[in-house]
Amino acid sequence: MSEIIPHWLDKQSELSPTDIAIESPNNDSISFLEMRKQSRLFAKKLAFLGVKQGDHVGILSGNSVQMVITIHALTYLGAVSVLLNTRLSSKEINYQLTDGAVTFLIVEEGMYAHGKEALHQLHLPIYTYSEIDRTDWKEVLLKREIDLDDPCTVIYTSGTTGVPKGVIHTYGNHWWSAVASALNLGLNDQDKWLASLPLFHVGGFSILMKSVIYGMPIYLLEKFEVTTAHKAITEKGVTIVSVVSITLNKLMDQIGDTGYPNTFRGMLLGGGPASKALLDRAKDYSIPVFQSYGMTETSSQIVTLSPKHATEKLGSAGKPLLPAQLKIVKDGIPARQEVIGEILVKGPMVTKGYFNKEKANQKLFQDGWLVTGDLGYLDKDGFLYVIDRRKDLIVSGGENIYPAEIEGVLANLKEIKEAAVVGQTDKKWGQTPIAFVVRDGSGISKEEIISYCQGQIAKYKVPKEIYFVDALPRNASNKIMRHILVDWLPKGDMESEH
Repeated sequence: MSEIIPHWLDKQSELSPTDIAIESPNNDSISFLEMRKQSRLFAKKLAFLGVKQGDHVGILSGNSVQMVITIHALTYLGAVSVLLNTRLSSKEINYQLTDGAVTFLIVEEGMYAHGKEALHQLHLPIYTYSEIDRTDWKEVLLKREIDLDDPCTVIYTSGTTGVPKGVIHTYGNHWWSAVASALNLGLNDQDKWLASLPLFHVGGFSILMKSVIYGMPIYLLEKFEVTTAHKAITEKGVTIVSVVSITLNKLMDQIGDTGYPNTFRGMLLGGGPASKALLDRAKDYSIPVFQSYGMTETSSQIVTLSPKHATEKLGSAGKPLLPAQLKIVKDGIPARQEVIGEILVKGPMVTKGYFNKEKANQKLFQDGWLVTGDLGYLDKDGFLYVIDRRKDLIVSGGENIYPAEIEGVLANLKEIKEAAVVGQTDKKWGQTPIAFVVRDGSGISKEEIISYCQGQIAKYKVPKEIYFVDALPRNASNKIMRHILVDWLPKGDMESEH
């Protein structure tokens, strides 16, 4: 039987009408009551333009208060928000519009030309925020209740390994994701969450959901900018920040001798395994880092290190959040402690599947468990350590090589800003590891890097070639796109020594 709750923005505007929902660096702020008023009016304008319950409505926009209002407006109509990555090409957006059965496209002003180009031969109405603001409105019955089983969003996988798929999230998925996070990290009356991750990705969107469910203000940035983010922590009362490794490193570069205020509670770190060097650096600065593990399919984090274990279990992603379950499977059976296998998860924040992808959905689940495609192990205390993506695993001469392990070694060299490792086909060994490196300007050589690695890891794990690049290819949530790095490799097989 479906679970029904009051519309969460209605409820929050009753409980905390004058409390701030969103702040931004230009000192603009909006209360929950004003957010409700503007979202309901925007919903009526969308209804006048023809949007109705069940429609899939594309949103092509960077972070803004207007984007948040639009998302809430669609919930009042019972329409589904299909969130589109602004960094995609018009061809890629066209694919998602088609694949996601989008019938109406909303764009921010600066994205109109890009959105129009993306439509190509799709005959969809396209409107900017301001065009909708100027239109008439239609008196329509707006949703006063939320059915937790109803679809709320379609968010596409990041496409770091190929063609993205549209993940269906119900209201219940987002609800349980927010509740589970609060049960782990706790809530504080002074909490304010910095939202610099794109709202069109699940990590950013989940902050928006926490805001309306907790009654918590978010400090919204259009995009991550290190000086502004640092100031938000030191001067604007931000208590929690969602980060990935590269943004955490940039923030630590800003700290100096002052440190963070005592009210700052910590960094929620996602986006893949973090290097020991990064975590040790954060520890030196007395910054609590809560590593987390999640994906689009789990509505953001599903495993998170709790504050009380942040130092004791450095490097671990933690334990499954309260309503979630996790197991490690190797060769089709549960793996023993400390044995690396594939991570499977289950819980009310886990998607029911991809939109319109029946074959993919059959592979996605195994006896009710989501097959993540990630590799990891549980220690003797049940804490998860994420090793790498299964698709990124390099098998060389029968030996498993985890790129993250090599990347962690490379990260210990102060002359290297960042590095990524992929496998190249090798005639003799099947695959061998290759590293792409961004230097800090010091001019460290390939030979010096390889020599350093030889003293740290087994010979077969040492990169067989180093390619220096200006930057690593990343998507909008700062995840490295390894499939692009593979395309950068020289064509043809190598033949190397092991």
